[in-house]
Amino acid sequence: MDETHRGRITKDGIRIYEDADFAGMHAAGQVAAQILDEVGPLVVPGATTAEIDAFIERRVTELGTTSATIGYKGYKHASCISTNHVVCHGIPGAKIPGHKDDTLLDGDIINIDVTVIKDGWFGDSSRMYFVGQPKKFAERLVQVTHDCLMYGIEQVKPGNTFDDIARVIQEHAHKNRMSVVRDFCGHGLGRVFHAPPNVLHYVPHRRPGDAAPVLEEGMFFTIEPMINLGRPETKVLGDDWTAITKDKKLSAQFEHSIGVTARGCEIFTLSPGNIYFPTY
Repeated sequence: MDETHRGRITKDGIRIYEDADFAGMHAAGQVAAQILDEVGPLVVPGATTAEIDAFIERRVTELGTTSATIGYKGYKHASCISTNHVVCHGIPGAKIPGHKDDTLLDGDIINIDVTVIKDGWFGDSSRMYFVGQPKKFAERLVQVTHDCLMYGIEQVKPGNTFDDIARVIQEHAHKNRMSVVRDFCGHGLGRVFHAPPNVLHYVPHRRPGDAAPVLEEGMFFTIEPMINLGRPETKVLGDDWTAITKDKKLSAQFEHSIGVTARGCEIFTLSPGNIYFPTY
């Protein structure tokens, strides 16, 4: 069915999906999650981001899905792999900022982001991984970032607003003396890759009468906080994709795709092997 004929649209431009659509999103999300389970053992010192992406591209095909990122706005890879102070959209095979090439080094932390299309539905997820033995401050950043994601998901239920999600993420990051990236955010998805709403991870200043959208059963979107050890500012490198922290301090991110249910939410991208966190 064409996207424009499925469900209804709220006054904020957010699509409300039908009960039957949850199964399609779950199936797509589980493929993305399975690939992220499988890639973990490849994340070791001496591995290259090109090798990891090649494995991901092969598994996307073998599992009967299509990569959503290959060909998206000219992008050529089945994943984004972001290392250390790369916030997001790191290009596999490209020189890692601060490294001599795309080889992972002991102590690195990396985010791997995978999106697949299965039967027209998009499954989008990312996780952090440790390369060898990380520094304690890097472990703490990753833990706080994962907590931010899960606290945000706890706020997902009908009647709450998107600001409720943002508030708990922002508060937890700031309590731990970390910052929330403001230049990138989560997004709606379903039978398209990116759609309304923009899911912010901080509470914006709103004008009187400018209320945050209310969560309704049937909304599908990602929550994907990017948390920095230093300041929140980012800059995009000359490749027009790779975003780094301006102060070159570490950044971390976790992402789940979720759907709002009558009583809360369903996480479509839970790890099939229950190994979501990098210390597995």
